[in-house]
Amino acid sequence: MSNAPSLSFRQARLDDAAFLAPFVNAAYRGDSSRVGWTTEADYLDGQRTDDEGIRELITAPHSMLLLCLQGDEIVGSVHLQKRADAAYLGMLVTRPDLQGQGIGKQLMTAAEVVVREEWDVRKMEMTVITLRAELLAFYERRGYRRTGIIKPFPTDARFGLPRVEGLQFEVLEKELF
Repeated sequence: MSNAPSLSFRQARLDDAAFLAPFVNAAYRGDSSRVGWTTEADYLDGQRTDDEGIRELITAPHSMLLLCLQGDEIVGSVHLQKRADAAYLGMLVTRPDLQGQGIGKQLMTAAEVVVREEWDVRKMEMTVITLRAELLAFYERRGYRRTGIIKPFPTDARFGLPRVEGLQFEVLEKELF
């Protein structure tokens, strides 16, 4: 039996955007992110996203931000985007002080159900910074496999300012049944 909290899920609305940009940034960057284990603060400075970027993800065709709520409080979110024969999972966030309680696992499971049911896709893809061995291992335990496909880290400062050389992504994928 799981000790994970009881959660609910819903699609983000435009009125969630003002909350979500600082929520995502606090989970990925800066000292606030160091409370959790998924921080990128040692690898990147700057923001992860902004209000405009969040609004674009909410309103773009074949795109959604799925929110994870504990009661009325947003405790996690993930971006999903339909592609040709797969869905992309990105910007997975759990509030740093709640990490390690199973919220991220439940959010990933909910995201996989949503893309199967709403978009009728059977494969999920994601990219992970190759230096993040603990994060790669987390996703592998969730059934994602490393493809060996490497992509460059974006040079647009909107996504962060590298603190280390050689940042790159590896594509991971999972068949959804």
